[in-house]
Amino acid sequence: MSISVMTLDLSKWEEVARDALVLPVFREDRPLRGAAGLVDWRLCGRLSRLMRSGKASGVAGESLLLPASRRLRFTRILWFGLGEAKGYNEDRARRDLQWIARVSAAAGVTDLAMQLPGRSMGLLGARRAVELLFECPTFDATAVTIIEDSSGQKDIADVLRQRS
Repeated sequence: MSISVMTLDLSKWEEVARDALVLPVFREDRPLRGAAGLVDWRLCGRLSRLMRSGKASGVAGESLLLPASRRLRFTRILWFGLGEAKGYNEDRARRDLQWIARVSAAAGVTDLAMQLPGRSMGLLGARRAVELLFECPTFDATAVTIIEDSSGQKDIADVLRQRS
């Protein structure tokens, strides 16, 4: 697995093209936060409209493949419903990462960017979220770009240095 980091800033996303953008979303994520919120804004509320229409909800096990737009440097968007945020823990994050990796691989994705599950709501620390990613062997053949805010990037810098 090759890992890089991209800041949680749309203007910086213009500099990096990736095949897929992975958006893990909790059921109660209203309004959308983190990377999903930025994407929704960039797409003029397209994700919010999907939720209002009931085509997307964030329930556990939900996955959607969405075409990207000229407004994003990704070929496609993968939406993953994580269910309830209440009680989100490391075990659920491990299962969610394995599920995201399996679905992404089945879709032929080898190069993706994502905000790690639990990070948009601060339910997992940045450092621990990255450690859980490294525990997931299903991502071994994938180039992963972690979308993280500046304070989270500082927290994960040591983990990334130790792995390189």
